[in-house]
Amino acid sequence: MPDGFGVQRKLLSVVGARPQFIKAVMLARALAEIPDLAHLHLHTCQHCSPDMAQVFFDELDYRPDFDLGVGSGTHAYQTGKALIEIEKVLQDERPDLVIVYGDTNATLAGALAAVKLHIPVAHVESGLRSFNRRMINNNRPEKVCQR
Repeated sequence: MPDGFGVQRKLLSVVGARPQFIKAVMLARALAEIPDLAHLHLHTCQHCSPDMAQVFFDELDYRPDFDLGVGSGTHAYQTGKALIEIEKVLQDERPDLVIVYGDTNATLAGALAAVKLHIPVAHVESGLRSFNRRMINNNRPEKVCQR
C-alpha cells in the first residue's frame, strides 16, 4: 500500500476479546502479503487471564504489539480506561487507519479514540444484528456498542 512516494503505510488493529483475536489474525495474515504495509496490534486486555487470552495467542501465534492491561471492571471503567490508553498509542504511532472488530468495549474505545484524532476507522464485524433493544437489558450490553 505505498503512497507513490515509497512511504510505508501503518495500520493499527484494536482487539480486546477472544473473537476479535481470531478475526485480527486472519486479517493480519492476508495483509502480511502487502509490501510497504505495517500492521500493529493493540490488545486492551479486556480478557487478561491466561485461559482467556494467552491460550489464543499461543495457538494462533499472535503477539500484540501493545498490551494496555485494562482488565475487568464496569463497562464505564473498561471503556474509559481503554479510551485513554488507546489515545496515547495512537498519538505516538500515528497510524493511517485504525481497525476495530466486533462489538466490545474495546471496539467502542478504539473507534472513538481514532475519530477524535481524525484517523479513519475500518470496522470488521461478522455478527448478526437483532435490532431488539430489549437484548440490552437481557445481559447483552455489547448490543449498545453495535448502534
